[in-house]
Amino acid sequence: MRQAVMAVVVLVSATAASGCSYNTFVSQEEAVKAQWAQVENQLKRRSDLIPNLVETTKGFAQQEQDVFKAIADSRAKLAGARTPTETMAAANEQSSALARLLVVTENYPELRSSEIFARLSDELAGTENRIATERMRYNERVQAYNTSRRSFPANITNAIFRFQDYPLFEAPPEAKEAPKVDFSKPKTGQ
Repeated sequence: MRQAVMAVVVLVSATAASGCSYNTFVSQEEAVKAQWAQVENQLKRRSDLIPNLVETTKGFAQQEQDVFKAIADSRAKLAGARTPTETMAAANEQSSALARLLVVTENYPELRSSEIFARLSDELAGTENRIATERMRYNERVQAYNTSRRSFPANITNAIFRFQDYPLFEAPPEAKEAPKVDFSKPKTGQ
């Protein structure tokens, strides 16, 4: 009889001690969910930001590329002109191309592709750093929560209420390889 009473006292004590961990689990689980929302928030930011920056960069680069191509083409035509008519036409074309260059430089005191590419790189790096920070914070919350769930006597509360296990955010296997950047144009006709 005495052993049965002791067993009941131990069981009640363990249950009572673990009962206070229920609220801890609830608050930790909510913190995990809130931190995951921050990860998703940063992923959404990247999803919204990056395509716009890429298109902006492509737009500036294309505008400048078009102007420089027109100047180079008109210069080649001027050098290859054989008649006065061809020379005048090439000179007019070159004047037009140079006028476009002046408009670009007036609107953009310095040609801006390199500035825009630098901004794109900065924004990409900043976004990736924000995502990495939020992933780290998420993993810290998950680690604290999962550790609490498995620790005694809180594991008794977990056994009763079956709180969800949350996974750590792990990098995909392809993230272990450095990305390859290649700005060369693909060769055609081969």
